[in-house]
Amino acid sequence: MKFIHLSDLHIGKKVNEFSMLEEQEFILDEIIKIIKFQQPDGVIIAGDIYDKSVPITEGVTLCDNFLVKLANCNIPVYIISGNHDSAERLAFGNRLLESRNIFISPAYSGKIFPVTAEDKFGKINIYMLPFIKPAHVRRFFPDETIENYNDAINIVIKHMNINKSERNILIAHQFVTGSSASGSEELFIGGIENINTDILKDFDYVALGHLHRSQACNGENKIRYSGSPLKYSFSEVNDTKSVISAELCEKNNLKIKIIPLTPKTDWCEIKGKYNDITLKSFYENKNYSQSYLHVILTDEDDIPDAVNKLRIIYPKLMKLSYDNKRTRENYLFTAAKDIENKSPIKLFEEFYEMQNNKSMSEEQKSFLEDLINNIWEVK
Repeated sequence: MKFIHLSDLHIGKKVNEFSMLEEQEFILDEIIKIIKFQQPDGVIIAGDIYDKSVPITEGVTLCDNFLVKLANCNIPVYIISGNHDSAERLAFGNRLLESRNIFISPAYSGKIFPVTAEDKFGKINIYMLPFIKPAHVRRFFPDETIENYNDAINIVIKHMNINKSERNILIAHQFVTGSSASGSEELFIGGIENINTDILKDFDYVALGHLHRSQACNGENKIRYSGSPLKYSFSEVNDTKSVISAELCEKNNLKIKIIPLTPKTDWCEIKGKYNDITLKSFYENKNYSQSYLHVILTDEDDIPDAVNKLRIIYPKLMKLSYDNKRTRENYLFTAAKDIENKSPIKLFEEFYEMQNNKSMSEEQKSFLEDLINNIWEVK
């Protein structure tokens, strides 16, 4: 039985004030094309359907259109909520949707009953676990010791009463220890939400959401993140986005195929001096003007109003940063010595030099002196 596994759609997301709705509509249509070509027996969506617990109207419309297209493929769809979703809102109408073979996990209630499917090798049990925190689990198991996320998921799995002789799939939205995060996830500091792969060992495939990079967890081929279908930060600029085809044959026989996705608009980073980046010969020979862009300027002096100037050439410029002597140095700021005997101008000069790793120019000194003198006169 073959499943297409995807996750972390984040429908309605904005990145640096750029709406991703148009990009999401395009990539969801690409995913529908893949599903029609691959002819899977089911589709798994492992959480973070929306970017916010109360999604924008346009996002709900886009999600609705996507679900209708999935339903028209006449294959079962298995959906759980992620940490960005409201489990209750996402599951609204789930019993009605089951008539179209769209199964949405309800909010966690202490019990998880599998949805079953069957092929020539027998039965497959699909356990749909929405994103949960330890507090959610303690409520239903007050006599258990639940101190962290690993304890919580372990207790939940123990109470699933899994039949190990059959094939079992877990759909979950959690952080597995040792996995590679990017810059666009919402993670807790200190690793307190980590769960270990050993508590997942009884499943024949674990379809994960939460992390935006496609990966097998700690070398375990059967425990996988599909990753987000689009890039949502420049930490992912060199990533190839994809969906996973997971085919379960007889027990202990799993075949994995990574199917790449091509976005409507790619993400790029360019680095150099302002004058070089604005040369016609530079930007006309590249596709940068059509990409979401991070420009890294190497000029030692900041370029006034650089973002607005560069957006004339690169309309999808998302981020501007500098890589120069000033930004590469780390400074330990200490209180200035002999403050009482130094003039305000001298103090400001010292502060400027510490911050920028260079002295003020004569023009800057003259401007500062006139400014301070005017302030003193007003007082």
